[in-house]
Amino acid sequence: MNALPLLLGALLVYALAYRFYACFIMAKVLAFDPARVTPAYSMRNGYDYKPTNRWVLFGHHFAAIAGAGPLVGPVLAAQFGYLPGYLWILIGSVLAGGVHDMVILFASVRCGGLSLTEIARREAGPVAGTATAAAVLFIIITALAGLSLVVVNALSESSWGTFSIAATIPIAVFIGWYMDRLRPGRVAEASAIGVALVLAAVILGEPLSRSAFAHFFIFSKPGLSIILAFYGLLASVLPVWLLLAPRDYLSSYMKIGTVLLLALGILWVRPALASPAFTGFVHGGGPIIPGKVWPFVCITIACGAISGFHSLIGSGTTPKMIQSEADIRLIGYGAMLTEGFVSILALIAATTLAPGDYFAINVPPAVFEKLGLSTVNLQAMNAAVGESLAGRSGGAVSLAVGMAQIFSSMPGMKHLLSYWYHFAIMFEALFILTTIDAGTRVARYILQEVLGFAYKPFAKTDWWPGVFLTSALVCGAWGSMLLMGNISTIWPMFGVANQLLSAIALAVGTTFILKRSKPRYALITFLPFLFMLATTLSAGVMNIFGNYLPRHDFQGSLNVLLTAIMIVLVIVITACSASSWLKLLKK
Repeated sequence: MNALPLLLGALLVYALAYRFYACFIMAKVLAFDPARVTPAYSMRNGYDYKPTNRWVLFGHHFAAIAGAGPLVGPVLAAQFGYLPGYLWILIGSVLAGGVHDMVILFASVRCGGLSLTEIARREAGPVAGTATAAAVLFIIITALAGLSLVVVNALSESSWGTFSIAATIPIAVFIGWYMDRLRPGRVAEASAIGVALVLAAVILGEPLSRSAFAHFFIFSKPGLSIILAFYGLLASVLPVWLLLAPRDYLSSYMKIGTVLLLALGILWVRPALASPAFTGFVHGGGPIIPGKVWPFVCITIACGAISGFHSLIGSGTTPKMIQSEADIRLIGYGAMLTEGFVSILALIAATTLAPGDYFAINVPPAVFEKLGLSTVNLQAMNAAVGESLAGRSGGAVSLAVGMAQIFSSMPGMKHLLSYWYHFAIMFEALFILTTIDAGTRVARYILQEVLGFAYKPFAKTDWWPGVFLTSALVCGAWGSMLLMGNISTIWPMFGVANQLLSAIALAVGTTFILKRSKPRYALITFLPFLFMLATTLSAGVMNIFGNYLPRHDFQGSLNVLLTAIMIVLVIVITACSASSWLKLLKK
């Protein structure tokens, strides 16, 4: 099977969905008003609430929502073959993910930039609001640990990648100061300087990795875990214009540029897919994902089709910076479709690897020996990139290898496979870190809202004692989980938690639409809600009995407890929402 039809089919579907379906929702269902004053102006404080150029904000929003899910999820789901993941990404992002993101962003803008938990409290009552707050905090901590784990696995013992990623932090601070203080309004000028500096950080990483200074950028997995938690703390407390927004904005150039380059590479090379449409693991028993194709393909791909994490960004940083309701279609629906396209490309890159090479990279050597598969190009790839690739689970390494193979097959690129591999690793880490910093800040907002009921100053997002305390609590929680877990315990937990949150957000969105529009229009969120509720509850129960209880250890028991708590909270929120829907429909 050639990869070209998959690529062109996705582009056509996304173009039609953005032009027609997204326009219908904005005009008919939500009835947006481009002249309405947004919270960025009405509540402007220069710290969190600040009007931001629509393209800079698109870059921040896309960078914040596009974490490990659209990259790693499709790679891991390739265990089932290319077709299940491809269909779920297309259908899910158009009918569920894009709708989910746009409706929640619109609702938050109309509610003064409030978080999902406060919107739930207003729309469905105090019980639903309290349950949503508890569920969101559980879920976001799990999500941040899962996303961080992929970065740790990709960067540990890699001086090149670690240096390049570390360099983007001072670069972002400089560009933030440049755009906001030195030369305000000169977005194109600052962008050119920032992108040039980020590319220089990638290029300089190679000679540094061979120098006497390389050991300063080599860290163990526990060391990187602690460093990531401290970075999350820094990004959470600094003003949004100084680190978070410019870093996400510059990262979006690297992300979108690399995605376009990969798309051009696929168009040029037209690689054949080595994976079949369906593998024998669709019925279960796979070495990477412990379950059947449904519900686990929907859970594993996560952000590439629909992601509850997006609702935290859409009701967190983004609504506080948006200049006009007219920008919601671009930033909400458009960014989700862009992420879906990234997932399609990641799936194609992963499925171009020979099955033996794919599984050799993504499972421990002892497990691979039992599969009865032989590697094809693995030894040659080890020599080309200068690293041992076998047993590098998590999906990031196999995606980087697949991308590097496509890039190096283009004219004049054959001898640059090592550069492309390390570039792809940095590209993936940038994707994920921008979600970690934004996610930590959003978790801080939510925790401040919750603690604000006990002591009112906590609710002020610019009250510094509250900012530092809540940021430290959030980073300490997900950092501890990261230190204790691994890919087999954290990623399934992250997938279920993330998609449970999407069901919660869709339920809140349904209530929001029912109160303000025609009842039949609420079907755009209600039908995806039903599917995601069934999918995530099924996956949660399967994880408890098939993945966590058989472990007979502390981590397994902890995951059983956390998953059970999340399921109960979602059932409570569903019951409260259903009660609200019945009352509204009777009226």
